Amino acid sequence: MPTLDWTGKAEAICAAQNIPYRLLDTDAALSCGSENLIVQGDNLEALNSLLPFYRGRVKCVYIDPPYNTGSAFEHYDDNLEHSTWLNMMYPRLELLRHFLSDDGAIFISIDDHEQAHLKLICDEIFGANNFVAQITLVSNLSGRDYGGVARMHEYILIYRKSAALKLNLIEDEGGKFKMFDALGGFELRELRNRNVRFNIDNRPNLHYPFYIDTTTADENGLHRISLEPHSGWVELYPLESQGVKTVWRWGKEKSAANLNVNIMAKPMKNNRWMIVEKYREERKMARSVWAEKEFRNEAGTLLLKEIFGEKVFDYPKSLNTLLRILEMATDKDSIVLDAFAGSGTTAHAVINLNAADGGTRKFILIKAKEYCRTITAERVKRVGGTFRYCKLGARLFDETGAINPSVTLEDLAAYIWHKFTGKPLTTPAAPPLIGIHDGAAYYLLNDVVTKKLLATLPPHEGAKIIFGTACRIGVETLRTLGITFRQIPKDIR
Repeated sequence: MPTLDWTGKAEAICAAQNIPYRLLDTDAALSCGSENLIVQGDNLEALNSLLPFYRGRVKCVYIDPPYNTGSAFEHYDDNLEHSTWLNMMYPRLELLRHFLSDDGAIFISIDDHEQAHLKLICDEIFGANNFVAQITLVSNLSGRDYGGVARMHEYILIYRKSAALKLNLIEDEGGKFKMFDALGGFELRELRNRNVRFNIDNRPNLHYPFYIDTTTADENGLHRISLEPHSGWVELYPLESQGVKTVWRWGKEKSAANLNVNIMAKPMKNNRWMIVEKYREERKMARSVWAEKEFRNEAGTLLLKEIFGEKVFDYPKSLNTLLRILEMATDKDSIVLDAFAGSGTTAHAVINLNAADGGTRKFILIKAKEYCRTITAERVKRVGGTFRYCKLGARLFDETGAINPSVTLEDLAAYIWHKFTGKPLTTPAAPPLIGIHDGAAYYLLNDVVTKKLLATLPPHEGAKIIFGTACRIGVETLRTLGITFRQIPKDIR
């Protein structure tokens, strides 16, 4: 697999592993609820602080990073050299990968300036086999007149965490059914597999006859069929194509279960027949080109101006673009993360989609600059969203390596649990017992471990891992008791 090298790549790879862990401080005055989360602060540090709570839990990540176009947008440092841009993106993408659930996906907006570089580093981070698609989005129909060619489009790269991803079908606005039966509307699709690579030689179980009653037709002009011969009924095998005997798409067992309900025969010209499936799905797979007017950036600009009464942000994404992404990538109870939150379009889309389908999706937004409060959070409030507003607080460890005095046992427990188990802490810890993982109980004590103190711990039949300031029990005794001791802060830095 081709890889990309640049000045500072080694440092960028290490950067995601050496981020200072900082606490998240809730700003009660700016908060309005607790279901969702808005974090003001550098997104690299913010992601690192959120990871102990959300690792592997996020179904959909969307980011709209700076495009590195050479223009200086008011709200972005968007005039970076390629290597600097890559050094900025690499550790953030590496962290974002850890947030994704096994069936999750990341959607990344980008344009021609860095698309090729982004594709290569995403292949490296997520795996080339986890590339899903590249959407071409017509964002400006008249084009932007610079660079020799007026660019009308940009891209959305899609990568999955693993093969467990199954993108949802989307509403098919043009797919209005013209045929109906007792089960509802449908359209007709040929049951024969038109791909000659699938044929009688390699799929013999899919090559079998149907028998067609040619004498009667229903209200849609379709005829009854059977898998058993009947007197006077016409026998039909899959047609021969390019000298190859083709096959059906369904096996005999599935066909038997759907006879004259979801599969029937349709008469063709020249006394020929076709076996057809009644396709009842009113949704379709998303297309790779989004050219409709509702996806253009102009729609995002007009909506934001409507919300605030004036222009407050350059080139916000269309709300419909985010709605389409969420429709493809989320379930009703999914967590959605946007680490370059901009004007808050992602949260707005989550709110609207929940209102439309009764969902309980949650959003996490991250933005570093002050407009996170004045634009991002304010927009979410104005469209009816609730959230806990946080800022990056003190570091877990001070300059000497000691634990910061402001850190609570609960804060420390979340950090330890994630660091030593690789799992998120989904419910608040209640030290001394943090939780049980792979049969071992994890305890956190802000004290010296003694035999007397051991007797007071919540019992556990199995291995015990105890974090404490010191231990006055001998190594052999600890081994006999099935205890592993780790000293704070030395063994957790």
